[in-house]
Amino acid sequence: MRYRFCALLALLAVLVRGQAASSAALEFPFEFREGLLWAEVRLPQVEQPLRFLVDTGAGASVIHLDTAKRFQLKLGRKVAVQGVGAELTGFWLECPSARAGEVPLPTRFLALDLSRFSQACERPVDGLIGADFFHHRAVQIDFVAGRIRLLSTTQGLGAGQTLPLEVRSCGLRVPVRVNGQARQWVRLDTGCASALQWVTASVRPELCTRRVAIGLAEVSIPQMVTTVALGELEFQQVPTGLHREAIFPGEAGLLGNGLLARFSTVTIDARNGRLHLGASAEAK
Repeated sequence: MRYRFCALLALLAVLVRGQAASSAALEFPFEFREGLLWAEVRLPQVEQPLRFLVDTGAGASVIHLDTAKRFQLKLGRKVAVQGVGAELTGFWLECPSARAGEVPLPTRFLALDLSRFSQACERPVDGLIGADFFHHRAVQIDFVAGRIRLLSTTQGLGAGQTLPLEVRSCGLRVPVRVNGQARQWVRLDTGCASALQWVTASVRPELCTRRVAIGLAEVSIPQMVTTVALGELEFQQVPTGLHREAIFPGEAGLLGNGLLARFSTVTIDARNGRLHLGASAEAK
């Protein structure tokens, strides 16, 4: 079976250094499709909206290199980008007026070839709204309403589970427990369609199946089901991809939309270092 592993795997080992609705200041719609969050982005020099993925796993916001060239966006400094299974050359460019709805996006994008990732999706990908969009903000992803909101306050979020959120220059990470083991930090990755990618060498090979993952290169990833705890919430029979080596340094895997979308809302409060998960009917 082919499925989208992560938008992140297309690039985001980027070694570039580079209900609360009443309190929402701005918001824009998204479409939850193929396990990914699709949003329309507009640039002042481009008449038609562009298709972007909302990808917290990407350390930088990205625009497809072909899209940048097609609309004659000025490419800046060249930068080497290391992805999983491939190395690419990217270019920084300035997009001071990029918006999703009325919400301003980061002013600097990384122009990178996303063609192979686009081929793995049902539609072309023009770019990624990365983790830099979430820095210093409180952003709520409302899976029920299909809206992404900038919150002026996170007071009164209601019932749910709150986890610590660590904001790093390379991405966002949260703690999870898998199969009753000690707490491990994984990347919060809305660019990952699967539930969990877990770094472990403790599972016997005969207990695994194999699936094909799509990134910059096709790789076959062992799969099994696990029990995943997010704070006091526990999920059984979670499809999990297994890895022997870290996907990104200092992280034990990726927490993706296969689990995040089970919550009514996911509030990424980078200002206060916390992740609030709204009501879920599936956890114990």
